Amino acid sequence: MTLKLRSSMPSFDGATTWLNGEVNQEEILGEKPVFIHFWSISCELCREVIPAFNELKKQFQHDLTFLSIHMPRSEKELGLEDIQQVAQENGITEPIMVDNQLVLTDAFENEYVPSFYLFDKEGQLRHYQAGSDAMRMLTDRVQQLLDEEK
Repeated sequence: MTLKLRSSMPSFDGATTWLNGEVNQEEILGEKPVFIHFWSISCELCREVIPAFNELKKQFQHDLTFLSIHMPRSEKELGLEDIQQVAQENGITEPIMVDNQLVLTDAFENEYVPSFYLFDKEGQLRHYQAGSDAMRMLTDRVQQLLDEEK
């Protein structure tokens, strides 16, 4: 089960720490759409998708706010240095919420990595996609949302 379309963006209060800077949810809402990427350091599919995700970030860098949430899948994934190293190796430069207590994972009702949430600038969920094939549809959905919000 995941958030239903048009659900409000959950609070970021559950992050155990932030990497690559911290954002305030109130400050980003109303500005531009928000794209949130769930990933995990042990997830091979996540690593396979990251190059396409980075291309999407480059394409829409001025139109969207990008954030990531690291969702650990085991005790071995709780180390901040490991998360930071994998993020650096893979070009994950956007702010990363580290969710070591799975508070954000529960708030988003997220079950899978990689998964992607696209919220409009008012913070309403407009699209959700999970898995390795997600990137194909996401570019179109982002463009549709941007066209609507013009």
